[in-house]
Amino acid sequence: MNAIVALCHFCELHGPRTLFCTEVLHAPLPKGAENEDSPGPGEQAEEEEGGIQMSSRTRTHSPAEGASAESSSPGPKKSDMCEGCRSLAAGHPGYISHDKETSIKYVSHQHPNHPQLFSIVRQACVRSLSCEVCPGREGPIFFGDEQHGFVFSHTFFIKDSLARGFQRWYSVITIMMDRIYLINSWPFLLGKIRGIIDELQGKALKVFEAEQFGCPQRAQRMNTAFTPFLHQRNGNAARSLTSLTSDDNLWACLHTSFAWLLKACGSRLTEKLLEGAPTEDTLVQMEKLAELEEESESWDNSEAEEEEKAPVLPEGAEGRELTKCPTDSSLLSDCGNWQPRKLSVFKSLRHMRQVLGAPSFRMLAWHVLMGNQVIWKSRDADLVQSAFEVLRSMLPVGCVRVIPYSSQYEEAYRCNFLGLSPHVQIPAHVLSSEFAVVVEVHAATRSCLHPVGCGDDQSLSKYEFVVTSGSPVAAERVGPTILNKMEAALTNQNLSVDVVDQCLVCLKEEWMNKVKVLFKFTKVDSRPKEDTQKLLSILGASEEDNVKLLKFWMTGLSKTYKSHLMSTVRSPTASEPRS
Repeated sequence: MNAIVALCHFCELHGPRTLFCTEVLHAPLPKGAENEDSPGPGEQAEEEEGGIQMSSRTRTHSPAEGASAESSSPGPKKSDMCEGCRSLAAGHPGYISHDKETSIKYVSHQHPNHPQLFSIVRQACVRSLSCEVCPGREGPIFFGDEQHGFVFSHTFFIKDSLARGFQRWYSVITIMMDRIYLINSWPFLLGKIRGIIDELQGKALKVFEAEQFGCPQRAQRMNTAFTPFLHQRNGNAARSLTSLTSDDNLWACLHTSFAWLLKACGSRLTEKLLEGAPTEDTLVQMEKLAELEEESESWDNSEAEEEEKAPVLPEGAEGRELTKCPTDSSLLSDCGNWQPRKLSVFKSLRHMRQVLGAPSFRMLAWHVLMGNQVIWKSRDADLVQSAFEVLRSMLPVGCVRVIPYSSQYEEAYRCNFLGLSPHVQIPAHVLSSEFAVVVEVHAATRSCLHPVGCGDDQSLSKYEFVVTSGSPVAAERVGPTILNKMEAALTNQNLSVDVVDQCLVCLKEEWMNKVKVLFKFTKVDSRPKEDTQKLLSILGASEEDNVKLLKFWMTGLSKTYKSHLMSTVRSPTASEPRS
């Protein structure tokens, strides 16, 4: 990841200062190098972990070169630095890690050597600890621009018995030029940086408590006559972070953490190049995601209002309520003891066809494509859920409405996939309806036990599947064209499951394009029925089942596509007469 991670500190004497930063170097090695992953001549390997080899940099140069390098360094002068502003000792070469997989180097020092990078980090440091402050002064915040980069900043306090208010202000910042990538990495960065901060605060708290136990500063300050604060502390205005945490290996540990953070954050996200317009399924999924985000925001707002209006509980009542909930530690221990169990599940459409049999599968698939209600009754909720996951792949995303498992019957307008427990009674008019199909899962009798075709599918052989409907599909019925093509792909053993899935995607896109044409022709242009019949003949969808399928799939069109067509019709160019 092309980013810089830095630890910053607000010094009481010198203001915001950068303490420690880690950057990524992609510079190629010289040609003819024997081993690209070996440390350079001035680097000594120390340890290797997770594909990253850590080494401590050493430089050899003449006094004249050292003087010139010091004079040209973009960092602040030694006279402008105190113990609180300094991380590495004078002359410390810094740290470097080699990533053997990518030949990338992670270099850590107090300031970037490049003047432009130093300016960017310096500005981000100042903004993170001065003008860009989140509520409460502790927590994450995002800011930046195209010129100086975008910054994820997390500010926090470190306990110090000698500081004003007994604490000092720090921040960990991540600087990138890619705004989208940084925003998408927000949850990951927040969790990992929060862990680094918690570790620093824990170490500092132990030192603070030990110092307060030995010599309480609060009482001493209250008993001391008023004097200027800096003179009162007898020159202890600045303390290094290593002193506050009592950790001499602090900067080496921070280098390891920052290097891992840059490597892990860069490898967790991958970019995909999408060519052409987005599919209807993609648009519908984006719309559903936006609706979920709006609902979550409204719920958060309503919960906040309820908390404000909530009555004050008597002392101890809140504690009694909290004891009803399991603690985090118990949840973690349960997760640690969790073992995956073997589920009786359907793996693909071809697998389901083998289990149910060709006639029953065809009847079930016909009802699915027509938009009729599909009801599964079984004691195994995981089996029902897996069946719905397989069957919903036959439909556009916008046509799928699922209630995975319910203790009562739900009407067809609410869902076209409904899972029920065996004791639930289905209304008689639904059982006799031609717009519903019921799949009942029973325990198979010993005479019915038989393998379903694959050695690893014996778990499903203990079930018996009964598919019934008020309008059974006759074997000689032609059915919709897409169903016949699906069955042809499923029965072709030369096609793998992945190839069949891609065939299914292509078939759905083909018929969704026909749905778009029919929608514009009938709903937008309002053509007469005669013209509609001619269009259906041209599309190869004049049969009754094909027409029903197109009308049902029309309900799965995205709102974005519909609004686009309507806006096109209302535009001035659309009102021109047809030539």
